Amino acid sequence: MRLVRFSQQDSSAIGVLEEDVVINVAEAGEALGIDVPAETRALLGSPKWREKLELAADYAAETGLGRRDRDEVTLEPPIAEPQKVVCVGLNYVEHIEEGGEDRPENPVLFSKYPTSVVGPGDAIAWDPALTAEVDYEVELATVIGEESRRIDESNALDAVAGYTVANDVSARDLQFADDQWVRGKSLDTFCPLGPSIVTADEIDPHDLDLWTDLNGERLQESNTGNLIFGIDEIVAFCSRAFTLKPGDVILTGTPPGVGIFRDPPVLLEDGDEVTVGVEGIGDLTNTCSTV
Repeated sequence: MRLVRFSQQDSSAIGVLEEDVVINVAEAGEALGIDVPAETRALLGSPKWREKLELAADYAAETGLGRRDRDEVTLEPPIAEPQKVVCVGLNYVEHIEEGGEDRPENPVLFSKYPTSVVGPGDAIAWDPALTAEVDYEVELATVIGEESRRIDESNALDAVAGYTVANDVSARDLQFADDQWVRGKSLDTFCPLGPSIVTADEIDPHDLDLWTDLNGERLQESNTGNLIFGIDEIVAFCSRAFTLKPGDVILTGTPPGVGIFRDPPVLLEDGDEVTVGVEGIGDLTNTCSTV
């Protein structure tokens, strides 16, 4: 199942994406007497949310109620305001090598602020007086579906609702100047997410191709099978430090090919179009804009 947020005529709703059709599950659910929350965090925190969505989608298929053509709506970030955006750095060996770093013994965590989240088609925007070295990073993003604290690796994947695509946009000059990563990673618009959340039952997170295209040129290409720390390890590691809530997002690291370590460096510029993608989930395209 593909879970999306979409807008139409200035109104936002949760939907299920089926090929070229978006189903307004709240509209279909209301006809069935099923309450579907309007925001993703609330939905994932509600009992039997998968069953609710399946019932609403089936009813829409039978009656046509709540069905919209994909081209008639605008997809928004699948989670508008996650409580936490947790990121894992240095999680692909070749990315570590291109940056001259040492392989970590444990997952390296940092955060991006929720105000950095944007959706498909939104602009990645920055002030050139603040940063002149803006970079791309494709990542598989894990979306938490159950409140979790101190869970074991053996059942950590049970806490996962699904997966989406992320671009961990980075202001490298700020990141390296600060000796820590939060400011350079958290500028507004620096966390594009989407286009949908694919539920965990449909995805093997440890065998997915992922890539970045900048203005049509392939610059990153790898597979999540190359992750140093797997999704189960990351989720369990995070839960030992802090409570994971439904709707929290965990970015799992980027493969080699980032712009700053190329010779010469390839950094984002005003007017660029950057597409990041993950197999089985889809492409996430954003334009770049200096403001």
